[in-house]
Amino acid sequence: MKYTFDIQRTATPRVKPNPDKLLFGRAFSDHMFIMDYETGKGWHDGKIVPYGPLSLDPAAAVFHYGQEMFEGMKAYRTKDGRVLLFRPYMNAERARKSNERMCMPDFEPDLFVDAVRTLVDVERDWIPEKPGTSLYIRPFMIADDPFLGVHVASHYLFIVICSPVGAYYNTPGGGLAPTSIYVEDEYVRAAAGGVGFAKVGGNYGASLKAQTRANSMGCEQVLWLDAVEHSYVEEIGTSNAFFVIDDEVITAPLAGTILPGVTRDSVIALLKKWGITISERRLRIGDITEAAKQGRLKEAFASGTAAVISPVGKLVFKDKELSVGDGGVGKLAQQLYETLYGIQTGDAADDMGWTIEV
Repeated sequence: MKYTFDIQRTATPRVKPNPDKLLFGRAFSDHMFIMDYETGKGWHDGKIVPYGPLSLDPAAAVFHYGQEMFEGMKAYRTKDGRVLLFRPYMNAERARKSNERMCMPDFEPDLFVDAVRTLVDVERDWIPEKPGTSLYIRPFMIADDPFLGVHVASHYLFIVICSPVGAYYNTPGGGLAPTSIYVEDEYVRAAAGGVGFAKVGGNYGASLKAQTRANSMGCEQVLWLDAVEHSYVEEIGTSNAFFVIDDEVITAPLAGTILPGVTRDSVIALLKKWGITISERRLRIGDITEAAKQGRLKEAFASGTAAVISPVGKLVFKDKELSVGDGGVGKLAQQLYETLYGIQTGDAADDMGWTIEV
């Protein structure tokens, strides 16, 4: 089904930020998408409006009970001027699963994708052209019923905003650079039966304590371990984790505690296409440290929308530093980044059918 929306253009366009000094998620474009949901009426009144503050009751359910979800995706400008989205229907399906877990209303995938496409089309001039830059897209949904009492809301807002961004990690020259990762063995990100597989704010708010600890130790991100034994590796910060031991690439299985990343799925598909052994299985941190000592830990990297591929050069675990491979950017991480980023920006042939033109 094709959805169309009213468009109310701003009368006071904003000054666009310097493309050479873009920070991640600090500047926002001129417009946003907003749509209402009401029990008994469904989704209605979807429209593009000038970007601006929301008016919410102080008792809105999202403030008190955290009934919300969000997504993250990007639009890229190609060298010939086209605008591409990367696997937006996969974001739509993941959002639907988050909604189901949070008892929030479902929507047709076409509604989600058409809302994103319409907004990106309106904001074409906000998509930066410099290599390494893109337009970050943040669809989200909140319960805005005013009540104090734990129960499912009856009114929601679905909103999409956009932000021109540079690289997630401010690396020299804008290319790949190895990161340092702190292995967290006290705090946990998610437990079985919880909301680890859903993209909801509570997962990230609860992660800040460990992230602060990691930063204090000179590390960019946290490697989370499982909630029961504090032994099995799960995610790296806001990204999925991959470890290359001997000739096997290993990533945690989708067992309910980690986010089913769009980039994760893409990495797995590419590795299978290239004939590289990829295993979705549980992996103990002890096996990783032992492999590092033996020189069998060839690479480690994280995958996610924000950074695409982020190589890991060092692990910090129990106050000890472990070098990953030679401490630099691994060949596989580089190959995956160049392939994925090439497809996303139109510089490489999309023989996987992953991109959609706006």
